Amino acid sequence: MDLSPFKKDIDDLIDEFAQKRLLKFADMKRVWLSRKFSFIYEGRPNKKNTSIFMQGLYAHCIGHLVSTGSLSQKLGGLYCLYCLYEIQPFKPFFKIYMSVGEMKRLKDLVIDAKQNGVEVAAALVKLMLEKNSFLFGSVNIADDSAAKSVEEITKTNEERVQSAQEKLFADSRINHYLHMDLGAELDLENYKKMSTDYAQHKKLAIQEAGKTVDMSDLKQIAEDDHHAIKNLDDIVEQWDARKNLFYIKTGISRNEVISSEDFDKELELMLFGAEGEGSEQ
Repeated sequence: MDLSPFKKDIDDLIDEFAQKRLLKFADMKRVWLSRKFSFIYEGRPNKKNTSIFMQGLYAHCIGHLVSTGSLSQKLGGLYCLYCLYEIQPFKPFFKIYMSVGEMKRLKDLVIDAKQNGVEVAAALVKLMLEKNSFLFGSVNIADDSAAKSVEEITKTNEERVQSAQEKLFADSRINHYLHMDLGAELDLENYKKMSTDYAQHKKLAIQEAGKTVDMSDLKQIAEDDHHAIKNLDDIVEQWDARKNLFYIKTGISRNEVISSEDFDKELELMLFGAEGEGSEQ
């Protein structure tokens, strides 16, 4: 909801009151009527968000009331706040949300007004208190303060989330398995070298033994060991193929961190997807 036009109308009203250095409530009534200010409620943009609309107007008046401006500007904020509350067309009335800090500033304004001979300020505040017009809270919702608070809270939350992610995935087993090079993990190249060396030594041993032993007895021992290496190569190739398929289906890059929530499901798909597809067919 864009309240900018309404806030500008309030600013213009209070500025006219303050520029003339007026202090009395009767003077505000004259400025109010000259501007036909009661029509401000006729143009509210969204009738479904009336509470937001009202609190937005109230908060803008309170911003003038607690400002560091002149006494006329502060009193103009108080008078405008009172009038907006009294002429609102809603039943029951929307109460004026005011923080404890703003209430203290209102008290200071009443004291300042009394010292300058403006007794009506105290009378208006007393009347509003008797009517239970205020809703007291601990948060200041004035425009600038609210925007700054939201920005600070958002920044703090983002920093906490980032910190949590760094701690969670600092030594993540999930990403270890996701990005693991199975060939390197099994030290496949070293295993191949060892197997080749072993096969050569075994061949020499069999040749020497064949001089004194029947070769038919050594048939099983002499079988080629290359099928073991081939099986490992096949396993590594299948792992890499499944991993690449996982990257394609999920859109996750090779260096990207994934959440533990999706890992079990996706890992199962990567390892056993082909079997599941075969059973469905």
